[in-house]
Amino acid sequence: MKKTEVMSFGKPDEVREFPKGRIELIKIGGATVGRAIFEPGWKWSESVQPIAKTKSCEAPHFQYHISGVLKVHMDDGTEFLCHPGDVSLLPSGHDAWVVGNEPAVVVDFQGMIDYAKSV
Repeated sequence: MKKTEVMSFGKPDEVREFPKGRIELIKIGGATVGRAIFEPGWKWSESVQPIAKTKSCEAPHFQYHISGVLKVHMDDGTEFLCHPGDVSLLPSGHDAWVVGNEPAVVVDFQGMIDYAKSV
């Protein structure tokens, strides 16, 4: 580490918007960290898949869940819920959607560098 750095999602380096959601990206210490805000009704296969053009989400994620609930469906059929305070590690090959009426907000330390980026 060469120097101290402080960044804020209040002033992200980049914002990518897609139907019912957006990600805010900051670059710090040679890494890209993303905050994703998924509105009620958001589903990866409906909102991001048309941008990614892949069968399922291929981005691996290492996430801290701040608010809302996400349901994750892995390509192997495994399903689980992620709640506020959870930390999840998701390999490639999944779909996810917001459960309930509260936006799901996650901070992702891996997998956002190309997320929802037009090819």
